[in-house]
Amino acid sequence: MALPADWLVRAMRADDLDAVLAVQLACYGAGFVESGEVIARRLAAAPQTGWVTEHQGRVRAYLAGYPSVAGKLTPLHGEFEVATAPDSLYLHDLAVHPNAAGLGLGPWLVRHAWAHAAQAGWRHSTLVSVQSAVGFWERQGYAPAQPAGQEQQARLATYPGDSVFMMRQLG
Repeated sequence: MALPADWLVRAMRADDLDAVLAVQLACYGAGFVESGEVIARRLAAAPQTGWVTEHQGRVRAYLAGYPSVAGKLTPLHGEFEVATAPDSLYLHDLAVHPNAAGLGLGPWLVRHAWAHAAQAGWRHSTLVSVQSAVGFWERQGYAPAQPAGQEQQARLATYPGDSVFMMRQLG
C-alpha cells in the first residue's frame, strides 16, 4: 500500500504538538485524550519513533511509539520507558483525523514503523488496542497476548473499556 502521492510522512517534531492534539481530540473519547505535556515528554524520550503524515502543510495522522521489551506496556497517561536493550517497538498511539479516513494512512504509518523496527533489529511490535479497534490491529497481523506479569496487567487496567494487549512478530 502506497502513501497517497500528495501526502508526506516525516518525523514528529515538537512544533507538531498542537496539530497532534487536534487529531487526538477529533479521534478519541474523553477518557483517552492525553495532555500536551505528556505527549511532549514522550516525543523527547523517543524522537526516532514518532511520525506524522502531512497534507498541504497540515498534520492529518500520527503514530507515536518507543523502543521497548515485548510484554511491557505504558499505562494510559504514563511516561514512555525507553528500553536500553529493546527487542520490540511499542506503538502507543495511532490516530487519523476523520477528514482523512479511508486513505490508508493508519496502515501505512504502521508499516513505516515496522520498517524502522526491522532496521533496528527488533523482533516484535506490541500495543494496547482501545475503542474497539482489535479488528483493525488483527488485520495488521497483531494477536491478543498476555502482558508480562502482574505489574503489566495493572498497567493494562488503566485503559478504560475493552482494552486488549496485542503483539506481532516482525520479520
